[in-house]
Amino acid sequence: MSDSLMNHWKYSAWWGAPAGVEVTLGEGGTPLIRSTKIGPQLGLKQLWFKYEGANPSGSYKDRFAAAAVSHLVSDGKKVCLGTSSGNTGAALAAYCARAGMPCFLAIVEGAPEGKLRQMLAHGAHLLRIRNFGSSPEISSRVMEGLKGLAAEMGAGLEISAYAFSPRGMAGVMTISFEIAEVLGAKPMHVFSPAGGGGLTLAVARGFGLLEEKQGWKGKGKVHCVQPEGNDTIASALRAGSDKARAVQSQTAVSGLQVGGVLDGDHVIAACRRSGGQGHVVTDADVWNWHARMAREEGVFCEPAGAVALAGVASAVARGELSADEPVVCLVTGTGFKDERSLIRMVGAEPTPLVDDFAAFAAAVNKVR
Repeated sequence: MSDSLMNHWKYSAWWGAPAGVEVTLGEGGTPLIRSTKIGPQLGLKQLWFKYEGANPSGSYKDRFAAAAVSHLVSDGKKVCLGTSSGNTGAALAAYCARAGMPCFLAIVEGAPEGKLRQMLAHGAHLLRIRNFGSSPEISSRVMEGLKGLAAEMGAGLEISAYAFSPRGMAGVMTISFEIAEVLGAKPMHVFSPAGGGGLTLAVARGFGLLEEKQGWKGKGKVHCVQPEGNDTIASALRAGSDKARAVQSQTAVSGLQVGGVLDGDHVIAACRRSGGQGHVVTDADVWNWHARMAREEGVFCEPAGAVALAGVASAVARGELSADEPVVCLVTGTGFKDERSLIRMVGAEPTPLVDDFAAFAAAVNKVR
């Protein structure tokens, strides 16, 4: 194994990497950034951001794609089919390009154009499907259709959910391994944004694996955070139910528009077993924390990456977090992923053009 391979492959035996195949772009080993402003303001001494935007295609889905495409190559597959609301497609497109494998993607209707262009840049073939993502019925038909098409073609089918691609999702567990490596063997809270719930389930299973198989003496309490417009899991978890529920997704937070159950039932069980809770936040809360992360912490993320922090703020308001225990927010992807969210944050007006430096200096003096 090359010395340049990062933590994702360091743990390859733990997540079941195929022997002799490593389709990699250097994913993993992302920074765990300690909050210097928002944490103290919330009364938390150790608030951390696990910044997955540092992965090669800009999101945690690279961990999934590296594992998934490596398995496809090992299996002798020549074509990859998949679905995406953005990040999964960008990651699969990049890793399929790396492997020399054609990639065909069924896209959620509301996927941001920036993510679609990223997929196209890697040579993927994609079409958006009307109401895919928002309608559970249509989403279910797309998933079933893809399974049939993959079987007909002899293609690999990679969807970032344990329900469809457990071998790929196993690669996402490395997030937990990296957090534990930095923070050590202690109780900690990890807040995860959820659409279909795959990320949350992978992180919970990662901590469980560390405890059961690796002798880790810490405890990762995994919390599921969802926008109220896509509350398939979080309220059910908080209410004591064992079952997630399908909804007509209405959130504007891209990447979390997954109204189907997918991994939801398993997420509820895993979070409850870990000691975590469900948290529902508004889109307005997400936009607020999205802007504050950029301006107060320097963390530039997509809106879905701010959902976990919105959940932390909610938990603090409920008195559910200790000031002393480490709290980790999973920040799913870079802010370059969603141009619409940047326009919401800073406005659509172009940067002003002035005639000379004197005008620049005058503007600086006016602001200060």
